[in-house]
Amino acid sequence: MAILVTNDDGIFAPGLWVLAKELKSVASLVVAAPDREQSATGTAITLRQPLRVQRVPPIMPDVDTYSVEGTPSDSTILALGKLTKNRVDMVISGINKGLNLGDDILLSGTVGAALQGYLRGLQSIAISIASADSHYLDNAAKLAALLAGKILAGTLPMDMFLNINLPDLPLNEIKGLKLTQPAHKTHIDTVEEGHDGRREYYWLVRQKLGTNIDKDTDIGTLEQGNISITALHTTWFQKPTLGITNSLCSDLFRELQRIG
Repeated sequence: MAILVTNDDGIFAPGLWVLAKELKSVASLVVAAPDREQSATGTAITLRQPLRVQRVPPIMPDVDTYSVEGTPSDSTILALGKLTKNRVDMVISGINKGLNLGDDILLSGTVGAALQGYLRGLQSIAISIASADSHYLDNAAKLAALLAGKILAGTLPMDMFLNINLPDLPLNEIKGLKLTQPAHKTHIDTVEEGHDGRREYYWLVRQKLGTNIDKDTDIGTLEQGNISITALHTTWFQKPTLGITNSLCSDLFRELQRIG
């Protein structure tokens, strides 16, 4: 069994390697990620210029590692199409430094990288945590490894595309893990004006996602101190069965608490 690990924060992002370290206990790994931060690139792929790849000296033993001069989606496509020698069973993207919730899922390079795996018939997970400088990356890594192990063992259905977001809290302060739908809300909705001395310019500004959000959505769930897990294969692709239930979420969370 093999997992492709990628992200949108760049090949040397701490979250990528905390994730890889934990996943190495579950399966063999290949790491391919952008050579620089590519946040908010969504599903962008490079069609009008060549893509260059550099093999990076192993940061972890026995893990082939590639730096891609392109987007997160490019990294997944190149890795699956040309860079991996053996079969890959799953794509896991993250751990993103910041949440990917609501309508902003569509802007997320983390989700975009995972999507390219799912479109190629692979189980795919995007995982994020609510801080640019989190002290609790291990929570996200352990949850990803827990889910990956169950999917690869056949305990969960083999048709999964999950978007997971964790609050930036110690595990004993997280209330639970809940199945959610994306809120219809974005925080990239404010434009500020400026002037550089020669001409005007505009700056897109992130705002707090706000209040009065349905508590059962991904945003509402995070605000209540829970982990949100959104099954994008049912949200976006309208598959007839969910394959993951709130009861299973509760079981997974209890298991995560035991191993954490």
